[in-house]
Amino acid sequence: MKTIDDTTDRGKRFIILVILGLFFINCNHEKTPDRTPPAPPVNPPAKNEVDFWLTNGDQTVKLQKQNSILAFGTNANQYPVIEVNENTTYQTIDGFGYTLTGGSAEVINSLATSVKQSLLQELFGTGDNAISISFLRISIGASDLNESPFTYDDMPSGQTDAKLDNFSLAPDLKNVIPLLKEILAINPDIKILGSPWSAPVWMKDNNSYVGGSLQPRYYQAYAQYLVKYIQQMKAQGITIHAITPQNEPLNPANNPSMYMTAAQQADFIKNHLGPAFKNANINTKIIIYDHNCDKPDYPMSILNDAEARSFIDGSAFHLYGGDISALSMVHTAYPGKDLYFTEQWTAANGSFAGDLKWHLKNVIIGSMRNWSKNALEWNLANNGYFGPHTTGGCDACKGAITVQSSSSFNRNVSYYIIAHVSKFVPPGSIRISSSVAGNLSNVAFKTPAGKKVLVVENDRDTKSTFNVKYNDKWITTSLNGGSVGTFVW
Repeated sequence: MKTIDDTTDRGKRFIILVILGLFFINCNHEKTPDRTPPAPPVNPPAKNEVDFWLTNGDQTVKLQKQNSILAFGTNANQYPVIEVNENTTYQTIDGFGYTLTGGSAEVINSLATSVKQSLLQELFGTGDNAISISFLRISIGASDLNESPFTYDDMPSGQTDAKLDNFSLAPDLKNVIPLLKEILAINPDIKILGSPWSAPVWMKDNNSYVGGSLQPRYYQAYAQYLVKYIQQMKAQGITIHAITPQNEPLNPANNPSMYMTAAQQADFIKNHLGPAFKNANINTKIIIYDHNCDKPDYPMSILNDAEARSFIDGSAFHLYGGDISALSMVHTAYPGKDLYFTEQWTAANGSFAGDLKWHLKNVIIGSMRNWSKNALEWNLANNGYFGPHTTGGCDACKGAITVQSSSSFNRNVSYYIIAHVSKFVPPGSIRISSSVAGNLSNVAFKTPAGKKVLVVENDRDTKSTFNVKYNDKWITTSLNGGSVGTFVW
């Protein structure tokens, strides 16, 4: 007879056997291997780190943003290297632009209102399609790219006006001043440099717009003439950032023009113009010389005069003679004085390719690498006949813009020369170190927003491949012969 305990024991033994069996089966079960291959890793699409804007000398591409992917890496190669180092800094940049001559203002004002406004926004605005000009030079009175010569105090032959009672900005109230106001409405911070081509003829020793020198007895009157100019422009809402006492003082052949030796300019500044500005509480900068790189002794001889030097901000240069390295000669002698590049023309018979190469290498890259705070091409605009100009004035100066009719205009080579820097390097940017790599002329900047900008000109006639190195990594890119690239990261 079975007892309850026997039945319970058998049940327990049965359960234990079942568990042990299941455990044994599970331990000896061979799993079928998963033969599905692992998914390959997903490579994220390459991310562009450097924007690249290109102009080719053959005009197939003009200031176009490229679609190529440029990302910094460390893949070794044997190409030339341009190394950018933001820890080594040089001068602060004031801006880039042109001379707004009276003729420029006249032809731009001849455009239909909507076309003119579109052009001004393109030239002086900050949008995607703008080139953001930040510095203008204007003539005090007429330049040779006015229809006819004038000053702001012209008198009938034989009469004088030492008290300047007849002084008036009236000759520029039709075109230059209204256009400047429109430009300032777009860019209120644009810097304006004024340069006279001639004093009023009654102040000169030959009583002519062409050549002659300022008579010493009128030095004080001429200083007050420039004071009045700055004050009356201010009353029009136009601040004159700086002036030069004379455009091209060693060129008496233009119409208008005036000859002024270094000794005369030093005397005029230290004994008349500087004190006149001080007495009138004028902060406009005085910049000397404003002529070619072949005579760096001219500004240095003025700066050697301690009294004159105390009123002087710096020296300005053109490059129709000499070498751009003259700016560094002056910087070495007077590192506390600023340098400026204020004029270079492109000729009616010049080629796009040749001018693009030469001006980028010398006017833009050259002036910047030799301490200039700005770079200005000559004439902003003219008509299809390279006018207006005075009799005897430049009849082959090509503007950045050619106005063809009230509804159309062309962009010429100097438009692109300036645009390759003005669009990307705003005022307040600082030039930083970039190494020279053979035929690849270049200059680098750091903008107030912290972006790095590198402008490169391939001075060869054939394509060059090269690296741009920054923080121990580099991109590899190329430029066709005579091409220009602006790289921004």
